[in-house]
Amino acid sequence: MRKFDPNNKGPLEGLRILDLSRLVAGNMLSLQLADFGAEVIKIETPPRGDPLREWATDNVEVHWKVYCRNKKSIGLNLRDEAAKDILLRLIDTADGMIENFRPGTLERMGLGPDVLLDRNPRLVIARVSGFGQTGPYRGKPGFGTLVEGMSGFASRNGFPDRPPLLPPLALADMIAGLSGSMAMMVAFYNRDLKGGKGQVMDLSLLEPIFSVLGPEAATYQLTGDVKERVGNGSNTSSPRNVYITSDDRFIAISASMQVMAERLLRAIGAGEMLDDPRYATNAARVQHREEVDAVVGGWIRQRTQKDALEFFNQENVTAAPIYDIGQIVTDPHFTEREIVLDVEDRDLGKVAMHNVTPRLSGTPGTFRNPAPRIGEHNADLLSQIGVSQDDQASLLESGAVWARGDRTE
Repeated sequence: MRKFDPNNKGPLEGLRILDLSRLVAGNMLSLQLADFGAEVIKIETPPRGDPLREWATDNVEVHWKVYCRNKKSIGLNLRDEAAKDILLRLIDTADGMIENFRPGTLERMGLGPDVLLDRNPRLVIARVSGFGQTGPYRGKPGFGTLVEGMSGFASRNGFPDRPPLLPPLALADMIAGLSGSMAMMVAFYNRDLKGGKGQVMDLSLLEPIFSVLGPEAATYQLTGDVKERVGNGSNTSSPRNVYITSDDRFIAISASMQVMAERLLRAIGAGEMLDDPRYATNAARVQHREEVDAVVGGWIRQRTQKDALEFFNQENVTAAPIYDIGQIVTDPHFTEREIVLDVEDRDLGKVAMHNVTPRLSGTPGTFRNPAPRIGEHNADLLSQIGVSQDDQASLLESGAVWARGDRTE
């Protein structure tokens, strides 16, 4: 079991990030920085703190425990002027800030980027929203589901005879968080090594997930065609699909290179297809993917998953089983590389979560602290900015600063 070690510093030690965001995108962004040593301070507002805490399983804040490891928490009621003053004093000490209020909200609070950058010209501000800070949709609610629908992703996902398929997880948020963490590091690099200043990042959920569609716009411009949904198939390579085995399990195959398609077809005794112009090239096979899948799928359907995978492994064919989480946590590759690992937990004893990624040989990420309770670091953070113990007590009594042992109190 992996234990937290607060003395195990990461390569981003010395960076201080204030995270005012809620739910997934902002927390995914700050998690990448926190895992590599940045001090991430969650600013949590009453009455329940970050709504991510409400995404519970059996009354356990599993999302919070994973996304908010290595972070600190201070409870501030930003409707109170005394709490705003505390936030501004923390801003003075920060390198970066993350927020995901609806565009214009920060300005109405008197905390717009102009105010913050005037106070701290080195500050990098990440503004996360559904559709961006500008444009006719800037005021729309920024839920990832809406973005996944409007981005073009859902229209390409699923089967042609069924409705478009939304992802079963916060995909747009997670892609935006990963994109935002990279962009924030670019801003820090420019500031610290190129003589630049602080700046504002306009990070929508829409644009990062649209970018993963690749040349979709260019293809449409050239052809005028809207690509159909192809289920587990592909518009760019064949064979590529999920195939069922005789024991009702599944195998994924990707023959995205010509040499791999040739190897696969010859291995299953269908090499004569390569002499047929309908199947000789990748482009031709894509046009006739249903016939190709019928041959490949028919061969696999006569074998168990174990037998088919052993055969493909011997023939050096790119095939893999379809795993669920129960299979993932017992697979020897996942175990040896600690892709999933048990991390100590003060409530459960241990909790399984993904390891720090990516892996750096010289400056790896670390597990320093468990996800905080609301306001757990109030006293420490307030003391750092010169708030006396008496004033801290007054702030707690007034409700400007608040704390809660757990979300169920």
